[in-house]
Amino acid sequence: MDKLVTRRRAIGIFAAVGGLPLLLSETAAGAVTSAYVWSGEALGAPAKLILNDHDAKRAKRLIGSIVVEVARLERIFSLYRDDSSLVELNRVGGLAAPPPELLALIGRCSTYFEATGGLFDPTVQPVWKLYRDHFASPGVGEDGPDASVLNAHLRRVGFDAVRFGSGRIAFARPQMALTLNGVAQGFITDRVVEILRDAGITSSLVDMGEARAIGAQSDGNPWRVGLAAYEDNSDPDMVLPIVNLAVATSSQTGFSFDEAGRFGHILHPRMGVVPRLYRRVSVVAKDAASADALSTAFNLMDVNAIRDTLDKFPDVSVDLVDVSGIGQRLGRTL
Repeated sequence: MDKLVTRRRAIGIFAAVGGLPLLLSETAAGAVTSAYVWSGEALGAPAKLILNDHDAKRAKRLIGSIVVEVARLERIFSLYRDDSSLVELNRVGGLAAPPPELLALIGRCSTYFEATGGLFDPTVQPVWKLYRDHFASPGVGEDGPDASVLNAHLRRVGFDAVRFGSGRIAFARPQMALTLNGVAQGFITDRVVEILRDAGITSSLVDMGEARAIGAQSDGNPWRVGLAAYEDNSDPDMVLPIVNLAVATSSQTGFSFDEAGRFGHILHPRMGVVPRLYRRVSVVAKDAASADALSTAFNLMDVNAIRDTLDKFPDVSVDLVDVSGIGQRLGRTL
């Protein structure tokens, strides 16, 4: 069974409907392999799971458990649920006894923040909200928020002002807020992989907004993940074969605040919106959270800075296309 998944979240080329259809494919040896496919949503984005297993009861039980677990993690990480732990943290500026998953992910964010010189910074949420509210208002200027207003919001940004440790998370500055949209989908993908591996699954492709493979396909061939600059592209500009690896792609074209597309959603934590350097940045790593976070930060770096950062991540590689359409591969051999 030869599945092609197209870029970050572009698994949405598949219908995002619930259910558990059973697909059959012939392996090279002629044996029938059962591939269980679930489609749904994770953190508001289309999600998909392809699970190769000869045990139908186990496959269905596992997928049911995964649906429950993803829903539980959404109640922690979502910005769009009033009852989520993240929304409560942003509302009151601190949490006592936060969920362990939230503490764990914030710890991971600290690692990425330090490794990228502060360019991966989840505290950009106040600036993101400023751009959203500005362009949602009628009759606003096409050049974005006033510089003085933007600077006031930028002063609320800085992950070094997030205090976290055993049993607490707190903001050291007023009016701070976190977004985990640049890493939570990868974190959830990794959690699903952990569940499947603990159950003995050796062949699966998991995409909860970012893609990660367990083993190879049932016929022994690598999984194939397509990369494209636009989320709805069904014709990728690059196809990567992966086995036991994760892939994440970030692109400023994925969302723009304005209709003209000048103001992309990947924000510089010290400047706000900056000129686009790339059509897309795709990262291959051993885990989806790292691929997710680094693909976001690398959109804000020139090629030399990306190379310097990759020195800290020897198992990570990058496939990017700049704004002129020229592609490059950096890091270890893909």
